[in-house]
Amino acid sequence: MLRLSRGAKIGLGAIVAVVLIFMYMPLALVVMNSFNAARIASWPIKNVSLEWWGVAFTSQPIRDALWNSVVVASGATLIAMLLGTLVAFALQRYSFFGKETVNLLVILPIALPGIVTGVALSNTYNSILEPMGIHLGYFGMIVAHATFCIVMVFNNVLARLRRMSPNLQEASMDLGAGLWQTFRLVTFPQFRTAFIAGALLAFALSFDEVVVTIFTAPPGVDTLPLWIMNQMGRPNQASVVNVVATVVILASLIPVWLSQRLSRAEEGR
Repeated sequence: MLRLSRGAKIGLGAIVAVVLIFMYMPLALVVMNSFNAARIASWPIKNVSLEWWGVAFTSQPIRDALWNSVVVASGATLIAMLLGTLVAFALQRYSFFGKETVNLLVILPIALPGIVTGVALSNTYNSILEPMGIHLGYFGMIVAHATFCIVMVFNNVLARLRRMSPNLQEASMDLGAGLWQTFRLVTFPQFRTAFIAGALLAFALSFDEVVVTIFTAPPGVDTLPLWIMNQMGRPNQASVVNVVATVVILASLIPVWLSQRLSRAEEGR
């Protein structure tokens, strides 16, 4: 095992501290400015106030944007949970022609730049589906988010399935349990934490997505990230924007934290 000298440990610790400060200090400034009594974000903060939190939570456009974010993220997560799990089982349990290609196609949306995915889906909706009389509207935005959310569930479930032994499932069926009973009582409990962790990551990814949303959101529909982007050019809204940005940070942080806790709990068993 590699052993570092005391000086090397101190040096590496200092580098890590600098990197973490560089990464998270801007987020901390946003959170602190959400409590700034000044109308325009400024530093240092002279007076602390909850005024802008009250303004944000009584604003109908912000509440509508929050509701849209929750609905879209929830819908995309449900689709991702279903399709991501099914694809993971198909690729793990069966061998078929084009298996590696399917694996690549499932993972590809998360690797593509969001603007490419957004443009591709927008062209499909506007140039192909709408002339055919198919108007996806709000549901189209959910489908767009689901295309990259599937990867979160797929990767987590597939990694867990590869670590599972099929002996327990075979023993269950040998003892007379049906396919559904075996899945419910034996298979699902073994990958449940990975399934939930993937769903939480998918929700967080969808909740703060903005690029794909720009191209697929119906006219007049905003999510929280989209609302923030639209307000950035209005200096008088800076304090309210900081409040909404803080909500987005928390809404993204909590699912990721829970996902990490679930993964660590499973590893500790």
